[in-house]
Amino acid sequence: MKITWLGHSGFRIEIADQVLLVDPWMTGNPMFAEGDRARAIDGATLILLSHGHGDHSGDVLGIAKELSIPVAGIYDLMSWWEDRDGIETIGFNKGGTIRIGEVAVTMVNASHSSSIGSENGPVYAGAEAGFMIAGEGHTIYFSGDTDVMADMEIFQALHKPDIGILSAGGHFTMDMTRATFAAKSFFDFKTVIPCHYRTFPLLEQSAQVMIDGLPGVNVIEPEVMQAIEL
Repeated sequence: MKITWLGHSGFRIEIADQVLLVDPWMTGNPMFAEGDRARAIDGATLILLSHGHGDHSGDVLGIAKELSIPVAGIYDLMSWWEDRDGIETIGFNKGGTIRIGEVAVTMVNASHSSSIGSENGPVYAGAEAGFMIAGEGHTIYFSGDTDVMADMEIFQALHKPDIGILSAGGHFTMDMTRATFAAKSFFDFKTVIPCHYRTFPLLEQSAQVMIDGLPGVNVIEPEVMQAIEL
């Protein structure tokens, strides 16, 4: 398995027979070099979208059309995009599981908001979500944008994820302290990768709080376009 950070909350996940792009915001992302775009999306088989905010969804339609691959996410937004833009989508909802080849993806709850900007202001984009991504004998919990939730205890009991990709930048999501609390209180991760940080000065710039707060857990501060092999 290879997990490659695309900056902010975007990831390329090579797992089993799939190459997943999760929240692949590249255009306008100050952490992402435009020259890396072709390498980042090469061979992708599916796009997973956690919610509608532009720093997650901004490149989704363009990539889906360019590669002729489906987008999977909350039913409301997927239905709208399929009707309006003619892309292939897989709309599902919280608690639902889809299977793409040898990979299973379950949508789980998140605590945030979801909208898409328009000339007339924000447009409702369905609910925010996270994902459990299972394959190769591993389960990845991609939190999406969220705060700490008691639901996480249920996620651990049902899915037992060994890898956590956790939003941890603060202001819009959990900060490092809250994400560390979530990991310690609810999960039994072997590996944790923080995200939604370092992108802007407003967000946290270091994961040292998480590293110090999770002894025995492999906390990896990712670098953009450098694959993490697990």
